[in-house]
Amino acid sequence: MKDPSAAINHHADHPGFSGVTGVLCGLAFLLVGRKKARLAADTAQVSSQDHIVDVGCGPGTAARVAARRGARVTGVDPASTMLRIARLITPRRAPITWSEGTAESLPVTDGSATVVWALATVHHWQDVDKAVAEARRVLAPGGRLIAIERQSPDGATGLASHGWTRQQAESFGALCRDTGFGDVSVAEHGGGKQAAWVVSGTRR
Repeated sequence: MKDPSAAINHHADHPGFSGVTGVLCGLAFLLVGRKKARLAADTAQVSSQDHIVDVGCGPGTAARVAARRGARVTGVDPASTMLRIARLITPRRAPITWSEGTAESLPVTDGSATVVWALATVHHWQDVDKAVAEARRVLAPGGRLIAIERQSPDGATGLASHGWTRQQAESFGALCRDTGFGDVSVAEHGGGKQAAWVVSGTRR
């Protein structure tokens, strides 16, 4: 039998973020998500020409970074608690739309996005195959899918397991290629506790 902990979405059974716990997690994410947000924006080379779909946007840190760089953003999250926090702390004038939804069913029209990114969320997706196909659907030709996950050692448990091993990062890259993405790269970024995998591909 295949080891479920080796799956790309090895935390797909996560109960989600709601109630008081969801609020506390959302506030914590505001503190710890800034570096990944900047990394995503730098990787995507965000500009005013972009429409970015932030999958699993949480309290909206990366969405706000992209908006400050001139992009239009759709922040998507399955947790209404996260979206409430995002709306509360985001200036009304920011070009961001907040929508409840999942990676497998994005509330975005076909071919309307230039970038779809997922920051530390792919390991929670329910159906990775369907979600990657969904990302391809909403991207315009030449648009980019970017996934960033913390580096996790083999056999990690608890909080340390919420990320990807090298094998999981490579598996996600292979899935992107199989789904029709080109120029797929699997790269390491940073070191120590900040080490991350950055997987990106271009919609053909």
